[in-house]
Amino acid sequence: MANGQWFPPDWPDRIRALADGTLTPVAPRRAATVMLLRDTDAGPAVHMLRRRASMAFAGGAYAYPGGGVDPRDDDQLVRWAGPTRAWWADRLGVDDAAAQAIVCAAVRETYEEAGVLLAGPGPDSVVGDTTGADWEADRAALVGRELSFAEFLDRRGLTLRSDLLGAWTRWITPEFEPRRYDTWFFVAALPEGQRTRNASTEADRTVWIRPADAAAGYDEGELLMMPPTVATLRQLVPYGSPAQALGAAAERDLTPVLARARLVDGEVVLSWPGHDEFTRRIPTGGATTA
Repeated sequence: MANGQWFPPDWPDRIRALADGTLTPVAPRRAATVMLLRDTDAGPAVHMLRRRASMAFAGGAYAYPGGGVDPRDDDQLVRWAGPTRAWWADRLGVDDAAAQAIVCAAVRETYEEAGVLLAGPGPDSVVGDTTGADWEADRAALVGRELSFAEFLDRRGLTLRSDLLGAWTRWITPEFEPRRYDTWFFVAALPEGQRTRNASTEADRTVWIRPADAAAGYDEGELLMMPPTVATLRQLVPYGSPAQALGAAAERDLTPVLARARLVDGEVVLSWPGHDEFTRRIPTGGATTA
């Protein structure tokens, strides 16, 4: 039975073009995504959304809340609690300004797409409820980029809680893709008193699901996913609670994972280093095989 690996029909032609030098890779945009976890009687569950089938990138695929960095977050200092910007810069392998922007993107996108806000009135607190018309107006302004994240926090008198995030892994979209992202994956626990909702216009469904069940759905071909989503789900399976996963994040290797396409015996072989299950073989003039 075929699994649910997302593989666009135009990839073989683009991979061949990259291999023969007729395709020039575009620069990837910085992005962040968050694996939001909560405790259940059956173990931790992760919040996932299904991207609308009409989306140009990964339509119909299950993913986590996330998106691109807002360049304004490089320049405007935000109210900040937890590990310093310098600490995050060292952890993420970037400079201080970029570290702030990436962490801001993780927190902002989780709020924009799931309605969950990792911020509070002080360095040791988290806002308890983000529902209501006034919150929704601010969220919509963030989505429309009418309001920067720093301005949003100042307006609300809130402090970003960087200590509620753990950096988990980093994946870069393959060089043959027309839309490329350099994405840092984070893990976080659902704050007490908050609840998720489908706040994203890009998703038609959201679920809380055990990582093992989501991975099984992929294996059985029932859930469509991109390689980094499946890989991170499998990595989460051993942990018995969100706290355990957060505790493990500090030791995670953040070396970027970037797919490679190379010619081998008349085939283009597409592989992700360290993740053999996603390898695809593409005959130079034929169909794609796993």
